[in-house]
Order: sequence, then structure tokens, then C-alpha cells
Amino acid sequence: MYSTKEKVIMFVRKIGLIGFLFFLIKGLMWLLIPYLIAKGVLSK
Repeated sequence: MYSTKEKVIMFVRKIGLIGFLFFLIKGLMWLLIPYLIAKGVLSK
């Protein structure tokens, strides 16, 4: 089994990965939405 320290490290890594993916997707949306508005695909 995993020790408590190893469990904490795995938890922190999982949270770090989820956080990274969240902000990556959020950042891409900040670029994509104005682009689509400029192209006329989305309306304000």
C-alpha cells in the first residue's frame, strides 16, 4: 500500500493536473470566443 506521504503527493499531482487543464481550456476560450465573434459566427 501507499504511505500517507505518497497519497498526499499523488493527490497534489492530480489537483495540479486538473488545475493546469482547467486554465488551459479557459485560456483557449478567451482566444476562441473573440475570434468567433470577429468572424461573425457568434453574436455579441
